[in-house]
Amino acid sequence: MNDTRTVAAIAVAVLTLALAAPAPAAGDAARGKAKTEPCIACHGADGNSASAAFPRLAGQHASYLVHALQAYTTGARTNAIMQGFAASLSQQDREDLAAWYASQKGLSTPRD
Repeated sequence: MNDTRTVAAIAVAVLTLALAAPAPAAGDAARGKAKTEPCIACHGADGNSASAAFPRLAGQHASYLVHALQAYTTGARTNAIMQGFAASLSQQDREDLAAWYASQKGLSTPRD
């Protein structure tokens, strides 16, 4: 029955670490909207770009948008314009912008 104790100890350790981990920054859509001025020219006021040359941000998953902005910041994604914008953003800025665009009507996940 030593295996049962080991499994229980591991479960307690994992739970303890999960509870002790800092919570991810929560994005605030209202703050995000206030930060969209540099984005509007290409992506539209609500993230629904009028041009196929610029990605539609409205309705995207917030986690994807945060990841994309981080990738521009680190250079994992390359686009001179986006890298310049993303470089000035804090993690909270990325979270807020993502919350705003994710809350907008645009892209949607089809349902069966």
